[in-house]
Amino acid sequence: MSWKNTEERYGSLSISLHWLMLLLIAVTYACIEFRGIFPKDSPGRALIKDMHFMLGLTVFVLVWLRLALRLFGPTPRIEPKPSGWQMLLAHLMHWGLYALMIGMPIAGWMILSAADKPVPFYGFELPPLIGANDDLAEEIEGWHALGGTIGYWLIGLHAIAGLYHHYVVRDNSLLRILPKR
Repeated sequence: MSWKNTEERYGSLSISLHWLMLLLIAVTYACIEFRGIFPKDSPGRALIKDMHFMLGLTVFVLVWLRLALRLFGPTPRIEPKPSGWQMLLAHLMHWGLYALMIGMPIAGWMILSAADKPVPFYGFELPPLIGANDDLAEEIEGWHALGGTIGYWLIGLHAIAGLYHHYVVRDNSLLRILPKR
C-alpha cells in the first residue's frame, strides 16, 4: 500500500494518522474524565492533567499534517456515490472535527496561559498565548468544556455514520480508511 492517497483508497500515512489521532483523542478525554480519581493537588492528578495537555497539543501538531494530506492529495471516491446532502453532511462533519482538533488545544493553551500556569509539552514549557487573567481563564475553560461535549457528539456521530455506511448503505466509506488486511 502506498503512503499517499489515491482515488480508490487512503494511503498508509492518512490511515495511520486517522487511527493514531483517534487513540490520542480518546486518551486525552480519558485523562480529563478520570482526573477525579486522584485527590486535588496530588502528584497523580497533576500528572494526568499534564498528560491531557500534552496529548491535546500532540493532536494539534498532527492535525496540520492531516490537513495538508487532505488539501494537497486526492480524496478517495465513495462507491456507490452518496447523495449531495450526504456529502454536504460528511464535509461539515469532517470540518467540525478539524475545528475541534485545532480549537480545543488552542483553548487549553489559552486557559493555562490566562491562569498563569506552565504549558507542558514533553519536557518543554511553551510560551503563554495571552497574559494572565483569571476571569478570562475561567470563561475560556467554560467554552473548552462545551467544546469537549460537542466533541463527544461529533466523534460519536462520525463513528455511527461510518458504521451506517458500512452495514446499511454498504458503500466503501469505512473500507477506505481501514488498514488493509
